[in-house]
Amino acid sequence: MKKKNAKFIKYLNGVIMFLFLIFITIYIFEKTGYYEYELHKQTVLTNEAIKKFEEDVKAGKNVKVEDYLENEKINYNNSISNIGYNLSNYLGNTTRNIIKGTFEVLGNWMDA
Repeated sequence: MKKKNAKFIKYLNGVIMFLFLIFITIYIFEKTGYYEYELHKQTVLTNEAIKKFEEDVKAGKNVKVEDYLENEKINYNNSISNIGYNLSNYLGNTTRNIIKGTFEVLGNWMDA
């Protein structure tokens, strides 16, 4: 029983450290303004497209809306994205099994 508890505590510590690292990463992104910077870049691109559109209208050019919109459909199918997808599935299944095992152990402790 002691070995099971030690193994469970080892896995629990690993999960807690993993969640803590995720939290720290998200916190750093938020504090450094990474997300706001990405939004700012999109706004700048939109403003540049509006200026170009207005210039083309003033010049009397034939204007199509598609010429001023960015293609937002990006094809991410490549070997690296497939590796990321497979890794994500593996981590999701592993996390699900760890959580399931955690609740089974907790259930056994409650029954004892």
